[in-house]
Amino acid sequence: MTLERFATLTSEQVAMQFSLGQWYRDQGALVEQTSAVINSQGTFSIAFAGNFDGQKLVSIAAFLTQHGFIVSAVCRYQPDQKLTPAWCFYSDKSQLTINPLLLNEFAHPLGFQLVQVSKPPSLIQPGLLVMDMDSTAITIECIDEIARLANVYDDVAAVTAQAMAGKLDFSESLHQRVAKLTGIKQSLIDELKNNLPLMPGIQALCKVLKQHNWYLAIASGGFVPFAEQVQSILDLDEVHANVLEFKDNQLTGKVLGTIVDAQQKAVVLTKLQQQLNLPVQQTVAIGDGANDLTMMAAAGLGVAVHGKPKVVEQAQAAICQGSLLQILYFLTIPELKLNA
Repeated sequence: MTLERFATLTSEQVAMQFSLGQWYRDQGALVEQTSAVINSQGTFSIAFAGNFDGQKLVSIAAFLTQHGFIVSAVCRYQPDQKLTPAWCFYSDKSQLTINPLLLNEFAHPLGFQLVQVSKPPSLIQPGLLVMDMDSTAITIECIDEIARLANVYDDVAAVTAQAMAGKLDFSESLHQRVAKLTGIKQSLIDELKNNLPLMPGIQALCKVLKQHNWYLAIASGGFVPFAEQVQSILDLDEVHANVLEFKDNQLTGKVLGTIVDAQQKAVVLTKLQQQLNLPVQQTVAIGDGANDLTMMAAAGLGVAVHGKPKVVEQAQAAICQGSLLQILYFLTIPELKLNA
C-alpha cells in the first residue's frame, strides 16, 4: 500500500481521511467497521500510544517494508474511550515477526509503541488472561517490600534482580530470599497487603475483560496473602501463588508446598485453557520477568509489560510504557476480509 501521498498531512487531517474501524487499501475502503477478529494468515503491526501524522505513517510503512512486511491494508481504530486511536498495518504473508526490542528501538524515538501479532485473540469471544502479580498487576515486588521491614532489603533485592533477569534459578532464589525474612510479624504483612499499589490500567482492563466473559487468574511467584488481596480488588476468578509459613504470628523463613516457578505458571495457564475448553488463540499471558517467559510462550499471546530487555526480546509482544489497558489494542483489531 502506498501512503506517501499522506506524508504532509497533520494528525488531524489524517484522522479525517481514515474513519475509525474501517480498513483501507489503494482502491479505497476495504471493509466497513466491525468488532470481530478473524483467523488471518498475515501479520498485524499495531502502532499505538502516539500522535500519528502522515509522515509517521509513511515511516512505519517504510520500516515494515525494510523488514520484509509489505503493507496491503491499514486501519485506524480505538478500542476504548480511555485510549487514543491506534493504527494497524496488515501484511499478507505470514512470517516471523520483528523482534520486539527492534520494534521498540524504532518506535520509541518517534513517540509511540509498535507491536506485531498474528492470529490475535478476540475480545468478543470468551478468553483467558493469566497475569504475573509483582511488577505486573501491582507496581512493587512484595518480597522486596517485606525485606525493607526486616532491614535486609539490599540483600533480598539483589537476589530478586538476578532471578528476574534469568541469572538465578527462581526456586533457589525464592528460598534464599524468604529465609532472610524470618521473624517478620504477620501484622506487618497485613499492613503491606492492605496498601498494594495497582499497576495503572490493570483495573480498567480486568473490568472490560470480565464484561466480555473472560476468565482472569494470577500465576505468581509472590505470596498468597497479596495475591488474594489483588484478587478481591480486581474481581479475579482464581490465584496461584506461594504459601509463606507462619508460626506464633511470625514468618518462619520457609515456603510451603509447590513453588510457583516458571514451569508451574505455564502449567496453570494450560490447565485453565483446557478446563475452560478454549482455543489456545484465546489465551493471553502477561508478565515482566524471565520466570514469566515459559507461561507467555504457552499462551496464544504472551505480552511483556514494562519488562526487562531479555523478557521484551523473547516475548511475542511488549508494552514498554503506559497503561495496561493498552492490551485491548491487541484484542480488538477490526475484522479484515481480504476478498471483499
